[in-house]
Parts: sequence; structure tokens; C-alpha cells
Amino acid sequence: MKNDYPEKIRNARVYDVAIETALELQPNLSNRIGNRVLLKREDMQPVFSFKLRGAYNKMANLSAQALERGVITASAGNHAQGVALAAKKIGCRAVIVMPTTTPQIKVDAVKSRGGEAVLFGDSYTDAYDYALKLEKEEQLTFVHPFDDPDVIAGQGTIAKEILDEHPEPIEAIFCPVGGGGLIAGVAAYIKSVRPEIKIIGVEVNDANAMTLSLQKGERVTLDQVGLFADGKAVKLVGEETFRLCKAYVDEMILVDNDAICAAIKDVFEDTRSILEPTGALALAGLKLYAKQHKLHDKTLIAVASGANMSFDRLRFVAERAEIGEKREAVLAVTIPEKPGSFKTFCRLLGDRNITEFNYRYSDPRAAHIYVGIAVHDPKESSKLLDMLKKHDLAAMDLTDNEVAKLHLRHLVGGHAPQAEHECVYRFEFPEKPGALMKFLDTMGHDWNISLFHYRNHGADFGRVLVGMQVPPEDRDAFNLFLQNLGYPYWDESSNPAYKLFLG
Repeated sequence: MKNDYPEKIRNARVYDVAIETALELQPNLSNRIGNRVLLKREDMQPVFSFKLRGAYNKMANLSAQALERGVITASAGNHAQGVALAAKKIGCRAVIVMPTTTPQIKVDAVKSRGGEAVLFGDSYTDAYDYALKLEKEEQLTFVHPFDDPDVIAGQGTIAKEILDEHPEPIEAIFCPVGGGGLIAGVAAYIKSVRPEIKIIGVEVNDANAMTLSLQKGERVTLDQVGLFADGKAVKLVGEETFRLCKAYVDEMILVDNDAICAAIKDVFEDTRSILEPTGALALAGLKLYAKQHKLHDKTLIAVASGANMSFDRLRFVAERAEIGEKREAVLAVTIPEKPGSFKTFCRLLGDRNITEFNYRYSDPRAAHIYVGIAVHDPKESSKLLDMLKKHDLAAMDLTDNEVAKLHLRHLVGGHAPQAEHECVYRFEFPEKPGALMKFLDTMGHDWNISLFHYRNHGADFGRVLVGMQVPPEDRDAFNLFLQNLGYPYWDESSNPAYKLFLG
């Protein structure tokens, strides 16, 4: 297969609006993991994201007639701002279709750069379909966020800058992956110039469209995607990006949200800058890859793709960073309900720091405690569990239990033996007025809501835990309700943390 991209990348027109970003050593993290870690600081671009490169290169290559008519795109995030700023620089009309759930700060950012923000639909898919309709009606040119050769070439200029600045040996370059535009451009350039450098793509484990597509040898469409790293929440990767990744990407690696939070903290400690979740995704993958492959004294580079962080989301990041770094164990411990038991339990923990403690009296014989404990590594968590069990204290590790970390820590002690036939489900609601009423209206039946917990994490969606009393004879109707609801959901009725604290 002929690789035309290196020439496209060398000739890409990006620097009218974009800057050559720094390749910065991360000293604290490098010392901690025993490798030389460098960060490509795309968060320092004028729109705080690399997306400006591809958007401008696409638009700079359009004909004068096309520019006169204007461009259109669908995006709720960094691509939207990139297109708006590029259009302002070129002097053409830019229509940005955004879901109605888009936070106002992002809508205002598009408007401030001269873009026409059109709000339509609840999801990116709704906005995308409407943008295609407007493209035809108004004869605009669609600027795709990732699946376009000029967009891919624009993003690939990152790779050229990396090699220009760092001619010394590089073990691997890590890129966040959503639709695949960034990694496709980087991989196509690197493999033509320095083929010995590994190109590693990083996805979130609940938004792994590229990983599954490469495994199957064809593009796979996900039914649903997690939204924490919203810049990479893509259900179907691009056709051209998939072709390039299949040819040039060495490996894909998956990380969870806690690992992303830990990476955000790592960057803050080294730079005092705060990346958005997608911006820290590559670094989270770098850390996991170095650990899995037992790398030492290697040069590893991660692309910090953006810093458009919602301030309210910082609470969630701070809460989960220690868990992501495996420096906090979250346990459920059962101790006898009698005077002195808690003091005995604390004595067993020795000088370990208790980071969280949740308990409420519910049983005259046993007390179930939700406790967070500072640890140095996962091995210490295992030793702690073994030690507690040796002292006849039942203990369960909840460190990787999403329901426990998101909801149950705020609901401990809420046993309800009278809640017969209780089903517990986790939902993701769009953060907009009327989302709860849609849920209740769709439910329709007289099923009693026996548990409800919601917490805003500063995202475009809300995480909700709901308990409903559904008699066995209503299960078919209940399953139909779930299908018609249109929100992502997970059945947590058998979750061990729920059974212990709330069931």
C-alpha cells in the first residue's frame, strides 16, 4: 500500500493558526516509573486542543467557491472550536451543529470564535445527521472531525514536530483514539521515517471501537460508549482512519476512568496544568504499557491532546485519582456490632491512613463498613485483605467496583428488607431539564422506586442508580421499558456491594 501521507503532512497548512507545541519532560513521573516520559503539549494550542490542525488544513485546501458558501460540522467539543477559529482566520462562514445537551461554556466558546452554533438533538448522532441535512440544503462543505485525508494530514504534523525536536531513540509514541484521525496521521508519518518506533493507541475500556475493529479486521459499531472521556466517545471509527491504523499501528491498549484521573493528577504535579480526560488518555496508556512490558530507561512519548476541562468535573477526578494510581484500596469490612470493635479494627490497620469511612447501624450482630485506606501498591491491598481475614473479619475488595465508588459510598446503611422484588439498575441520563421526567414517563407502570441516587460530576451526562420494585410477572414489561428508554443502562441487582450494604 502506497503511503502518500508523509508528503501531505509536510505540506499541511496548519501554522497560520496552530503553534508548534513543546515536547516536555515529566520529571516526577519519569522518576516514578523508571522511564523518560515526554508529553507533547497539544493542550497549549489556541483552542486548547490539537483539533485545530486538521480543521484548518481541510479548510485551507478548499476552493474559493466552497469557502464562499461556508463550512459545516457536528461536534460538541474541541473540533467545533477548531472549525470556528479556522473559519474566523480564513474569513468564511462556519455552522456548528451541537447536541442540545452541550454545556453552555462550549456553546459560548464556539460563538466567541465566530461560529454559528445550532443546537439539535440529544446526541452527537442526532447533531451529525442534522448537519448532513443542512450541508445539502445550504450547499455547505462538511468538515469531518476525523475521517478525511486533509484532516488526518493536519493532525499528522504532530508526528513531524516530535521527530524534529527529538531525533534520539524513542521506544513508543502513545495517542488517544476516538475516531482515529490523530493516530492515523501520526502513525502514517512515523512509520515512513522512523519505522522502529512503536505506535500505541489508547482507548477507554468502555469506548473501544478501534480495538475491536482491529481485532476483527473490519469496522465494528458499538451499541453504546462511556462518556467520561467524551472527546473519544465514538461508536464507529472512520473508514480511512481504520485503513491506516490497520497498516501502521502496532498495538492498542485499554484503560479505565480511574487510570485517566490518575494521569490528570500526574500531569498537574509535573506542570501545574490540568488536562481534560481525553487529554490524559494517552499518558494513562503509557503508564500501563510500561508496567505491563516492564520497561526501564526507555523514552516514551504521550500526546496530551487537550485541556478543555469542565471545572465541576475536577471533584470527580480528585476523588478517583488515588484509586487510579492504586494508592487507595476501597474495602467492605464486616466487624462485630459491639463496643470496642471499631477500635480493634483501626488497631489492625496500624499506621495506614483511612481516607474514607462510611457506616450506619442496621444490624444488632454485625456492622458493615465502607472504608478507604491509603496503600502504596495493589500488593499491599491483597496483604491487607489477608490480614483482616486472619483476624476473622470478612472483607471484600471494592476498588474496581464502579457502583460502589460512584453511588454506594453515599448510601451506606440503607437496607430496606421491605423492598420486595427490588431490581437495581445504573443509568446514564443526559444532563438537561426533563431527563428524569422522560425516565418516569417511559416507565409508565406503578413500579415503586425504592432507591435513587444521583450526583452531578460536571459532565454532559448524569450517573444515576435506581432501585425499582418489579414483581416477577412484570419482567417482560420491565424489559420493554428498558429497551424503549433510550438511555445506557446496566443491571446491578447482583452487584455484591449492593447486596452487602443496601439489598
